[in-house]
Amino acid sequence: MKELATKEEKRTVLVPACAIGEENGSIIIRLEMPGVSKETLKVSMEGNELTVSGSTESDKRKGEYLVRERREGDYRKLFTIDDSIDREKVDATLSNGVATIMLHLKEAVKPRLIEIK
Repeated sequence: MKELATKEEKRTVLVPACAIGEENGSIIIRLEMPGVSKETLKVSMEGNELTVSGSTESDKRKGEYLVRERREGDYRKLFTIDDSIDREKVDATLSNGVATIMLHLKEAVKPRLIEIK
């Protein structure tokens, strides 16, 4: 008798919308990731690549949907970081479905005011 392989649940890969700006000498990246919990959010840096990923929980409700506009799946966004970023000083928070990544600039790169004599 032939053994049937079990189907793995296929998860949709979602690309989160993001906004990138500069505040107080740091680069701030904000990513919209509704449904992602702190436990599933992952921020990693390898070489010049910053990866932000997270998963939403599958809705295990019974019955059929009449309308379903909520998206679920695995969020993933990749950024290329240049050498002006201090890789030892990266902070991440998650609040109300928005992941905020703070990339601190190296001291040598930050603008400084030159005193006029």
